Amino acid sequence: MHRFWISPRRSWSSLCLGFLLCLVAISSSAAQETVRPNIVLVFADDLGISDLACYGRAEHNTPRLDALATEGMLFRCAYTAQPICSPSRAALMTGKYPARLHLTNYLPGRADANTQRMLQPIIEGQLPTEEVTIAELLRDAGYATGIFGKWHLGGGRFGPAAQGFDTVFLPPGNSQPTDTEGGKSEMAITMAAEAFIEAHRDEPFFCYVPHHTPHIPLGAQPEREARYGDRFHPTYAAMIDMLDECVGRLIDKVDQLGLKENTIFIFTSDNGGLHVLEFPGNPPTHCRPFRAGKGYLYEGGLREPLIVRWPATIAAGTECDQPVVLTDLVPTLLLAAGVDPARTVGPLDGRSILPLWKGEPLADRDLYWHFPNYTNQGGLPGGAIRSGRWKLIEFFEDDRLELYDLLADPSETTNVAAAQADVTADLHAKLRTWRERVGAQMMRPNPNFDEAAHHALYVDPDPSSLIAEATAAATEPLWQEWRAAMNVAVQGRRGIVTPAQGDVRLMASEANVHGERLRYEPESFKNVLGYWTNVDDWAEWDFEVPAAGKYEIEVLQGCGDGSGGAEVAIEINGERLTFVVQETGHFQSMIQRTIGEVELPAGPMNLAVRPQSKPGVAVMDLRRVVLRPLP
Repeated sequence: MHRFWISPRRSWSSLCLGFLLCLVAISSSAAQETVRPNIVLVFADDLGISDLACYGRAEHNTPRLDALATEGMLFRCAYTAQPICSPSRAALMTGKYPARLHLTNYLPGRADANTQRMLQPIIEGQLPTEEVTIAELLRDAGYATGIFGKWHLGGGRFGPAAQGFDTVFLPPGNSQPTDTEGGKSEMAITMAAEAFIEAHRDEPFFCYVPHHTPHIPLGAQPEREARYGDRFHPTYAAMIDMLDECVGRLIDKVDQLGLKENTIFIFTSDNGGLHVLEFPGNPPTHCRPFRAGKGYLYEGGLREPLIVRWPATIAAGTECDQPVVLTDLVPTLLLAAGVDPARTVGPLDGRSILPLWKGEPLADRDLYWHFPNYTNQGGLPGGAIRSGRWKLIEFFEDDRLELYDLLADPSETTNVAAAQADVTADLHAKLRTWRERVGAQMMRPNPNFDEAAHHALYVDPDPSSLIAEATAAATEPLWQEWRAAMNVAVQGRRGIVTPAQGDVRLMASEANVHGERLRYEPESFKNVLGYWTNVDDWAEWDFEVPAAGKYEIEVLQGCGDGSGGAEVAIEINGERLTFVVQETGHFQSMIQRTIGEVELPAGPMNLAVRPQSKPGVAVMDLRRVVLRPLP
């Protein structure tokens, strides 16, 4: 609180001057408080929780990342949104659960095979352009935005240029190591990011650096690799060394430009380290003391290194043990940049962890994962919930439940589901309720399932329990037969994803609206057909069916608590499909729901959405209808 007082001995001119100086000081102070921070987000690829020296891996040389941790905050219990790459990247960009996005596996995904007991759902083959990303929101708030490295969320019209990035540099994931380049285009990525930071030094910027390192196939400079000949995996250790050096160059660029104090510098990774044999010359790493790795719902697949430096806010040398998830970064960074998610993008699944950055605790919450997919690493489909010290995993193949006390058993060696029956039942109920709440896709039995082939890949042996030998070279021969069988099982088959072209997307903004109250609400956090309070109001679209065939109809709907239960009919080509609106917690908390299938001819078509009942205050909010061609 600023107080002003007048001395009788001072002249009016001096008083006025003093008053003006005070106002300038107050204005300057307010301006300083609202200066928007720069953001540098470095995102490694398949780097596990146990891969950095500051996280206990003494055999890996990471002095720059270790130093970054001493200058900022190191998170001991940070989780990815999904233990596989594309969905974790989608969650990082949108702040939404992969289950809500229907993008739950890597793209294009592992194909269905007779070795797999269940058939996987058809997932999004790319991040839809109607999903709003953090890059779009920051760009609209005046930030320069750039991506340097790996996108992996769709190409062409689904690339990063369509999702808010003004500067895009996506070099090859593999490069020929030279004196000036590594095996993953590390230096090219780093130099492009440095140039971006330099060019935008006088304005707020969002510099997203998703490296290809240390994803397979492995590759490093020979002289760098020679330094690590006695490590678990010499090439991998050299790649970590290279990554550390590149991160250090970005840190130096920020500091040399005088931007350190007000730049949020973040380092993390997309999923757990690859602990199984997947390519000649590996497994590249292990995740000890945690179980399994990439592609698994065990801690080795979900836990991530997370280091954040922001001298203006975060005390140097601090650590945080409270569980967080990378989905939290979207609301956190938006709020740090002065952007209110509630007024720009609507409800998000992550929450702001700014209080943790300031040394303030946050209330405990449950964390959820939904993974209805098989992986190339041997992971089985399932779901998981972490609640306090407890972690429950549900396996979809046989409804098996595993419960672990992570405080007493962080390595997940002892399943206490039977001994803790009440805890198991409570967490299982929460997990099922959450799945319904976010519109999660489920699986169905595989009619061509081969029990013996399944046992050979997933039971005898169990890849999740793989304990590495002293080196990768010693581990590889033990798993070569298994790896070959895993590859043969899906040879010549394609992943189960929606195509980039061929579907029909009927957006709320394009609807013909009929009635008294129903309208299109254009606000960015809405973008829906809303005010659907009159049961007689309805909407329709005229469009072209590109090709004759069978189409799956999907709606993207939201509904606040207490307003669910409305019956709605979709009329198309003389057929009527009905569904009951599901409560989602908020009218702008959208979930994707498959309503049914119809056979359509090519050519002009009309689709109408007509409510049949309205038990609550409103029918729903509707963002889009999708007609997706089926095989």
